[in-house]
Amino acid sequence: MTRRHTKVNHLQRVTFLDTGPRRGEFHAMLSRSVQLVLHYDGAGFSGWQRQPGERTVQGVLEAAVSRLCGEPVAVAGAGRTDAGVHARGQAAGVRVPEKWNAAALRRSMNAILPDDVWIAAAHEMREEFHPRYSAMSRRYGYFVGTDDFAASPFRRTRELAWTRPLDVALLSEAAGAVTGRHCFRAFSVKGTAPERDEHFCTVAHSTWRERDGGLTFEIEADRFLHHMVRFLVGTMLDIGGGRRPVSDMNELLHHEDNSHVSQPAPAHALFLERVEYPRDLYLRAE
Repeated sequence: MTRRHTKVNHLQRVTFLDTGPRRGEFHAMLSRSVQLVLHYDGAGFSGWQRQPGERTVQGVLEAAVSRLCGEPVAVAGAGRTDAGVHARGQAAGVRVPEKWNAAALRRSMNAILPDDVWIAAAHEMREEFHPRYSAMSRRYGYFVGTDDFAASPFRRTRELAWTRPLDVALLSEAAGAVTGRHCFRAFSVKGTAPERDEHFCTVAHSTWRERDGGLTFEIEADRFLHHMVRFLVGTMLDIGGGRRPVSDMNELLHHEDNSHVSQPAPAHALFLERVEYPRDLYLRAE
């Protein structure tokens, strides 16, 4: 076992213990580690994280798996999506009794989950797997509709309907400026990360892609800060629309707060597309 996996194993055990529906509930019978790959419509949720009195993705999943297992079971996510943000590649981790193989768990949970959540795949994972700390990267997509049909009720809940001109070359230049390792403090909500956090993220991929009916911003990084993608998109759209210079992207990467970025783009057009893990954490695909 590598040092990385040893560290993750420790974190995994602490997290699953501390975030369960009842503190201290962690029995030896909960012995199988399963990764769930999730699709969900974020419109009906107050985000991912469990909150008292609110309908959340984590809360709905925990209710389903706890019902199947006959006792409270915690579900941990690869990251927290905001209220209104969708997913078709969110990853979650759960520990269940040995009798529940990944395929059976997926079928049974899908049978009782509400219509706005669906488990696309389930994988049995090694003991040291943790959905957050084991992740190598996450990928998001933001969808902007630029044709007349973007205002259709079948598209406007999943795209930002945009009616003003956009310079794709400027958008591309702005996206390229954030590739690499940078401090994204200016593109995050103050106080949502610990003060000791330096707010550095390594962006492996950042680009605007033209598609039928509009544009898609694609970004992949080792981590994301709260509202980071939405702040980036909002600022880039202002650049592409000629309301601020493209040089602002480089300057903002050196700012200490978000007072100079544009308003964050609306949540409803943002999708968590994929979470990547080391292949050696997978026992087998189900």
